[in-house]
Amino acid sequence: MNARNDAVGIIGLGIMGSAIARNLVSRGVMVRGYDIDPERFVLLRADGGKVCKSAADAAEGAALLLTSLPSAAALDATVESLLSAGRRDLVIAELSTLPIPVKEQARDRLAGAAITLLDCPLSGTGAQAQTGDLAVYASGPRAAYEAAEPFFLRFARASHYLGAFGNGSKMKFVANLLVAIHNVASAEAMVLGMKAGLDPAMIVKVIASGAGNSRVFELRAPLMAEAAYQPATMKIDIWQKDMAIIGDFARQLGVATPTFTATEAVYRSAQKSGFGSDDTAAVCAVIEAGAGLLPNARASRHNG
Repeated sequence: MNARNDAVGIIGLGIMGSAIARNLVSRGVMVRGYDIDPERFVLLRADGGKVCKSAADAAEGAALLLTSLPSAAALDATVESLLSAGRRDLVIAELSTLPIPVKEQARDRLAGAAITLLDCPLSGTGAQAQTGDLAVYASGPRAAYEAAEPFFLRFARASHYLGAFGNGSKMKFVANLLVAIHNVASAEAMVLGMKAGLDPAMIVKVIASGAGNSRVFELRAPLMAEAAYQPATMKIDIWQKDMAIIGDFARQLGVATPTFTATEAVYRSAQKSGFGSDDTAAVCAVIEAGAGLLPNARASRHNG
């Protein structure tokens, strides 16, 4: 597999998929893309990718297929498209955050057509995807991973091989548990400082230089300081899907997650308050409201 000459197919051109496509094209990779929403094709064309009419069409002539999908139903539809078209001898890197049994079912169906599915969820936000600041948590057959890795390193800063299929998702659940907690903790800290009269921008600057910093604080606290929750690089509505998967996984293993569980109420409250389509940093607005620190001028900025 030659990462400089072979095409990559991408199914799902949302926030993550479109950013990955752009980075691959900018690094000399031909991208063939498909999404059920035709409006997603505008960016792909502008970035120099080729618009395809179906998942099977995107896979045609591709050395690697990437799937970045919002649901199990979308993955099922992609598998059906590939099998119906008789596609064979293909490596697919499944980048989505989905339950492991859903991915295993897709893997088993594709294996009958000599198609290898890798479980490769990503660590990073949409904003990080735009700059290539992602990490790939890859699992599945080692040979398929080694063939795909050169492509991964054209849209991500790091690629980790984690062994047996499903280990990538397990690691992603661990990572996202921390992201959920760090995001709400960052909001709590910002609100505490603002309620005490500290300048929000100064809180961001000073905390980022000390022991209380985290990668999530660096990414989200500036948005919280400005109450700037659009455009969203991870919508609260979509994040709730990830939260549910992590919670179910932990319960199946019999692992208590008291801190993670405590954050779920904050995210649900953000949805009920109308922030579902906003960035996850908008949990700050919920905590601000509870602290009596949400004047009209600041509240009106959450959609702007």
